[in-house]
Amino acid sequence: MKRKKYLILAALLSLGAAILLAGCSTIILFNPKGPIGEEQRFVIIAAAVLMAIVVIPVFIMAFWFSVKYRAANTESTYRPKWSHSTKIDLAMWGVPLAIVTVLAILAWTRTHMLDPYKPIPASGDPVHIEAVALDWKWLFIYPDHNIATVNQIKFPVHVPVSFRLTSDTVMTSFFIPQLGSQIYAMAGMQTRLHLLADHPGTFAGQHQQLSGRGYAQMFFKAHAVSPDEFQAWLQKVRQSKEKLDLKRYEKLIQPNEGYYPVTHFSAVEPGLFLYILRKYDPNWGKSSVMSVSTSAGTGASEGK
Repeated sequence: MKRKKYLILAALLSLGAAILLAGCSTIILFNPKGPIGEEQRFVIIAAAVLMAIVVIPVFIMAFWFSVKYRAANTESTYRPKWSHSTKIDLAMWGVPLAIVTVLAILAWTRTHMLDPYKPIPASGDPVHIEAVALDWKWLFIYPDHNIATVNQIKFPVHVPVSFRLTSDTVMTSFFIPQLGSQIYAMAGMQTRLHLLADHPGTFAGQHQQLSGRGYAQMFFKAHAVSPDEFQAWLQKVRQSKEKLDLKRYEKLIQPNEGYYPVTHFSAVEPGLFLYILRKYDPNWGKSSVMSVSTSAGTGASEGK
């Protein structure tokens, strides 16, 4: 009879675990399309499994103790003067200590391995994108191609993408869940991010930091395409009649209601990203450039 109860309990727990895990396939965070996203999925699952080593036995024992030691069960042993158990003490202190140790090692090693500022090794040059958070839209500048887009980016599959990020509004959060590494964008500051897509496709880009009434509509699409498709897209953007000079930029930064449509700019004001940074810090990048010029005797590009 007791064995039957335990089998039923085990079956219910297994069913619950299967139901919970079945939902993971619909969560884009657990469906990575790049090496950074895959590593981060491993960290999330490993941490959850390690913590479950403590949590699951607690739920099992809470149910088991209430059944085994209920007042109606006369077969259970009653020990009112029990006060110590070496085995229980070892389990209570040893298991959490081991879990915390493993989690600490995992967090330390993976944090350094997945440093968003760390370039991704590749045979070719990365695609450089300067991302600017606005109210409530994303501006993406391709400095190597002198084009810009709003709420859309494209890049070749299997090619690293090097982001420089800032904000021309409040603090925001840049995140492409299937590629990994959420990072903040802040006014007067530059953050860095390196990603890579090893599968072609269209991935959702999100803003995870509450930043006003247009926050919910501040999303974009990231397209990983073949090299030929990327070159064709560049040519399409260069044919746009829109040009992003300072006058057009001042109109663009005005807060929008609802989702801002995808917009292409065939040309960009030179140094626009640096101009945005220096709106909040007029000396941004100057000290580092001067030190490099003095020590090397040559010029340097600001903000690199």
